[in-house]
This record gives sequence, structure tokens and C-alpha cells, in this order.
Amino acid sequence: MKNINRRMISIIIASVILVTIVSIYFAGTLFPESALRADFSQKFLSPSFEHPFGTDYLGRDMFARTIKGLSLSLTVGAIASVVSSLIALIIGVTAALGKGWIDHAINWFIDVFMSVPHTVLLILISIALNQGATGLLIGIALTHWTSLARLVRAEVLQVRDQQFVLAARRFGKSPFWVARKHILPHVLPQFFVGLILMFPHAIMHESGLTFLGFGMPPEQPAIGIILSESMRYISAGAWWLVFFPGLALVVLVILIETFGTTVRPLFEPRQAQL
Repeated sequence: MKNINRRMISIIIASVILVTIVSIYFAGTLFPESALRADFSQKFLSPSFEHPFGTDYLGRDMFARTIKGLSLSLTVGAIASVVSSLIALIIGVTAALGKGWIDHAINWFIDVFMSVPHTVLLILISIALNQGATGLLIGIALTHWTSLARLVRAEVLQVRDQQFVLAARRFGKSPFWVARKHILPHVLPQFFVGLILMFPHAIMHESGLTFLGFGMPPEQPAIGIILSESMRYISAGAWWLVFFPGLALVVLVILIETFGTTVRPLFEPRQAQL
């Protein structure tokens, strides 16, 4: 009974967080373009009921820009995380089920890949692809798969020597059939949790690279661009230009991280049977 109650609480918390994240995304996509237009008569207004996050140096509503930026970060983070997770799944399964030299080669490549500082690698890929949204997406997708690939490899190694897998092989089932029917169903729960927990890292790297000038184009209301533009006006007393967008980004990342840690026990075999 105690485990069932704990499971229900986890489901409720995860549902509330998921609804909040989805609401932020759709709120950003549904904001009219008129809310982002410049109005020089409204420059540098401090937070108020009409403008909860104040206005910037062009008189644009910072609340609308922040929600729009969070929605953009969610889009970039989701696409990059899914692509990177699929790369990790393919490489992890290949390393575990392949021959010994394949496993050693993939592990060596992962070690070399992880030895390069993450931000440096992201910047190099972004520059090589002429920066912009495409370069940012590809850069994040190509640099976030290593840890999940090792997790997938470890899970597959644990499952491949189980009796039901060995029995399927003795009955002449192909490696593809064994992987699809027996191995993937056991690996996918950990894979999905890893995907969710990769999400906030992708969002933070998107905002960080954009802040440094290697990410989204300046005309996009991305959080990194908002923070980069606002840094020039902190000394003038416009603290709200940095505080609220930065706080909103941190809260979004914490929400996604909490969602991932909350749903993780639900994917564990013992918990799933309760």
C-alpha cells in the first residue's frame, strides 16, 4: 500500500510538471507577434501589473519575450535530445552486441570524444556549420550522446547473457530478432529516462552558446540573446532585464530535471509491477 501511494504521488507530480512544461511551450508559440514589437514610449519600464517582467531598451514586453524564448529553448532541446538519444541507442547496442574489436573501438572513440571540453566542441561544430539554428542543433545532437551510449551498452551487456536470450539464440533466432524482441524492451525504459535527463543539459547548452554568440540568430527572442543584450543595461539599473529571464530558464531546467528524477522509479521493473 505504501509503495502504491508513493507511485501515485510520483505520477501526480510528474503530470503537474509535464502540464506546466507543455503550457509554457504552447504559450510561447501562441503569443502574437504584436506582443514582441518595439514601443519606444515604453522603454525601461520596471516590473508592473501590465508588464510583469518589465520592458527592455526597445520597449518590448520582457514577459512575452521570455516565454517565447523558453518555448524556443524547449523546441531546440527536444529535437537535439531525441536525435542525440537515438545516436546513443544505436552506438550502445552496437558496442554491446558487436564483436570484441567493435566494442573496444567504440569505447576508445567515446573516451576521445569525452576528453574534449564540451563547450569547446560545441563552438567548433557551430562555427564549422556557419552557426545559426542548424549548427546549434547539430552541435548539441552530436555532443550529448556519449554518457547515454555507455548506459545503454551496460544495460545490453546485462541482458544479453540472460537465459531467455540464450534460448532464443539456440532456437536459431537472428541477432536482429533477439535485439528487437528481448533486448530493446529491457533497455528502452532506461533509454527514455536518459533522454529526459539529457533535455535540461541541451537547453542550458543552447542558451549558453547563444549567449556567447555562437547559437541562435540575433533576431530570435532566445533566452541567450535576451541575456546577452541585457548585460549592457545592468549598470543603468535595469536589473529586471537579466533577473527574470535568467530565473525563468533556471526554473524550467529544474522542472525538467525534477520530472526526469520523478519518473525514473516508475520505469524500474520492481516499481512497474506494483
